Amino acid sequence: MPAQPSYDVIIIGAGIIGACTAYELAKKGLRTLSIDKLPEAGHGSTSGSCAIIRTYYSALESCAIAYEGWHYWKDWAAYVGADDNHDLIKYHNTGCLVIKTDHNHQLDRVCEMMDRIGCPYEHVAVDDIPKRMPNADTRQYHPAKRPEEAGFGEATGPRVNGAVYFPNGGYVSDPKLSAQNVQTAAEAHGAEFLFNRAVVEILQSAGRAAGVVLDDGTRIEAPVVVNIAGPHSSKINAMAGVADGMRISTRALRHEVAHVPAPKNVDFENQGVVYSDSDIQTYCRPEIGNNILIGSEDPECDEKEWIDDPDHFDDNFSEQWNVLVMRMAQRMPDLRIPSTARGVVALYDVTDDWMPIYDRSDLDGFYMAVGTSGNQYKNAPVAGKMMAALIEACENGHDHDRDPFRFHLEHLDMDISLGAFSRNREINQNSSFSVIG
Repeated sequence: MPAQPSYDVIIIGAGIIGACTAYELAKKGLRTLSIDKLPEAGHGSTSGSCAIIRTYYSALESCAIAYEGWHYWKDWAAYVGADDNHDLIKYHNTGCLVIKTDHNHQLDRVCEMMDRIGCPYEHVAVDDIPKRMPNADTRQYHPAKRPEEAGFGEATGPRVNGAVYFPNGGYVSDPKLSAQNVQTAAEAHGAEFLFNRAVVEILQSAGRAAGVVLDDGTRIEAPVVVNIAGPHSSKINAMAGVADGMRISTRALRHEVAHVPAPKNVDFENQGVVYSDSDIQTYCRPEIGNNILIGSEDPECDEKEWIDDPDHFDDNFSEQWNVLVMRMAQRMPDLRIPSTARGVVALYDVTDDWMPIYDRSDLDGFYMAVGTSGNQYKNAPVAGKMMAALIEACENGHDHDRDPFRFHLEHLDMDISLGAFSRNREINQNSSFSVIG
C-alpha cells in the first residue's frame, strides 16, 4: 500500500493527554495526526479515570504543574476556545480533604511545597473533620488490612492526626468527553484524528523516527512521533527500540474503582469533597446521582496485578471491589455495601515511582508522555503544553539530556525543569509509590 501524505507530527494515542498534545502542537502551526486503535477520543484509560483534580504530590514539579492545570480546568471553555453553549464537561470544584498520617509525613512536605507554588490550603482539626466528611469515624485504622485478616475494621488508635483542606480541587464527571472537547479544539486548528487503527511499526531513517506503519499496512511518514499510548506505551517503546535505554520503565496495572450510593440523608454529590486517606489507604470523590466513587491507594497487603498484554485482561469486578467499599466504610460507618458491584475496571500505565515520563528518547524524533495513568489526568492541559514546547526545543537543536529544558508555568509565573520527568531520572524516593504519586 502506498505511503499516505506526510505530517509534521504523529501522535500515538488520543486520550486526554494525547488530545492536549495534538491541540498544542496544532496551535503552533504543525500538521498533526493522532492515531488510536479505539473508536473515539478518550475511549481507553481516560474514560476509566477518576478524573480528580488536585494539587498535592510528592515532588515540587508535580505539584506545580497540577496547580497550573487547575487554572485550565476551572475555565475549561476558555482553554478549548469554546463557549458554554457547546457540549463541554463540567468541572466541580469541591475542594480536597487529605488526612495527615505518618505515611504522608503529616503533610508537612506537601504544605511546604504549596507555600512555594502559592497554592492555598488550611489545616483541619480532628474534631472538624466530620464537618467536611459527614459522620466520619476519626479513629485510626492503620495499617490497611484485608477483610480476612485479624483486626480488620478494628481501630488501632483513638484519633487520626487531623487533615489539610485544599480549596482548589475537585473532579470532572465525564473524562471521556473532556478528551473529545480537546479533539474538537485541536481539529479547529487543523489537527487530524484516525481511529480504529493500531500502530505495528515505528519507521526509522538515518537514525531517527520517520513515521509509522498501521495494522492495515498503511505507511504514514512524519519526522516526529510521540508515544502517548497509555497502557500500551511500553509496547510502543519496545517497537521503537528505545526501552533498553531508559532508566525508568512503565507497566500496565489493573485497577478497580467502586461506585456506591451515599449514606442515607447525606447529600454527598453536592456537599462532599475529594477525599484522600492513607490511614485506610483509600480515596473517594462525589459522583453524579449522589454516589461515591471509591479507589485504592495501593496498600502493601493488596497484590498488584500487572498486565503484560493490555489487549487482554479481566475487566470483571473481583473481591477487591468489596475490599474498597469495606475500607471506606471504616471512615464512613453509615456507608451501605450494595449486592451488585458498579464502577470501573481499567488499566493504569505506571512507572517505577508513579511519576510520569515527559521526555524525548534515545531515538531522535521519538518522544514520550507515558506512565501517566492514574494520577496525571488533571495535568493533561499542562502536559500538552510541555510536550509541545519540548518537541519544538529539541527539534531546533536543544540538547535536553545534557541541559534539561525549562518550562514556564504562566499562571504561577514559575519555571520548572522537565528533567524531573526524564526517562533517566533517579527514582523519586519521596513518592507514595501509589496512585497518589
